[in-house]
Amino acid sequence: MSKTVLVLVETVDDYLPLLEEAGYRLIRAPSPQMRSDAIARHAHEIDAVLTRGPLGLTSSEIDAMPKLQIICVIGAGYEQVDLAAAAARGITVTNGAGANAAAVADHTLALLLALLRDIPRGDASTRRGEWNRVISPSVSGKRLGILGLGAVGLAIAKRAALGFDMHISYHSRTPRTDVAFTWYDSPLHLADAVDILVIATPGGAGTQHLVDAEVLAALGAEGYLVNIARASVVDTEALVAALQRGSLAGAALDVFDDEPAVPDALKALGNTVLTPHVAGQSPEAARDTVSLVLRNLQAFFAGEPVLTPVRLHTL
Repeated sequence: MSKTVLVLVETVDDYLPLLEEAGYRLIRAPSPQMRSDAIARHAHEIDAVLTRGPLGLTSSEIDAMPKLQIICVIGAGYEQVDLAAAAARGITVTNGAGANAAAVADHTLALLLALLRDIPRGDASTRRGEWNRVISPSVSGKRLGILGLGAVGLAIAKRAALGFDMHISYHSRTPRTDVAFTWYDSPLHLADAVDILVIATPGGAGTQHLVDAEVLAALGAEGYLVNIARASVVDTEALVAALQRGSLAGAALDVFDDEPAVPDALKALGNTVLTPHVAGQSPEAARDTVSLVLRNLQAFFAGEPVLTPVRLHTL
């Protein structure tokens, strides 16, 4: 018997046929209205849900689907999925840890280079017929701090160390024993020791405003911030204030608090580089993401362990 998957995501459409070819029936509901309509009409048919961290799945939605057995989250973050409600029903939750790590790491280095070398403004002024040869900082040899050294953080670290001879430091809850990078016991101590701070940690209550005014002050007037994780990890008001008064050299952001709205204050600044939450998106990443979802679904419905389980205690 085929299983029915409610698809709430909107970024992997080209590769959803992989699921259909494997025999899954898909109900696509990428907008809020389509989502509520699909649950209202098909609640008793849905065996699995495909979502992503910011889209999540609420306790009331979980309660409305009596056949729901597994929730697959694309990407590493799952902050808006009600894990307690899922656990209470015995529903398995998986995420996409590592599936788009290469794409996110590539984009991170692109943002970092664009920010430090002032690429966007140089391009814009050249197109206007100007010839502003501004001297910009080198990237090679800088001290890079990474907040969160999971699959994405590690991919960023390897690129920065091998490609740009950067000294790598990081903060995570516990130090890793499989890397030679320098571990710091807090975001504050990490920021104080580096030139560039990259945010690569999951979102959610546990990481809310880890990077606050104090951390930004420690990063300093010659420091740079790059966020490709979740906007909630950074205090946006404190970030804007630091950028406006010059107590932080610049910031490159792929994530925002109220997407797709971007604060006018950030857009008005000349020391920011802004992209529309696309770090994890590439054809290769989308393919690998859907392939991982398929492997998790196939394992689950065959009674085998899933590949990337999310557990309540991991919050």
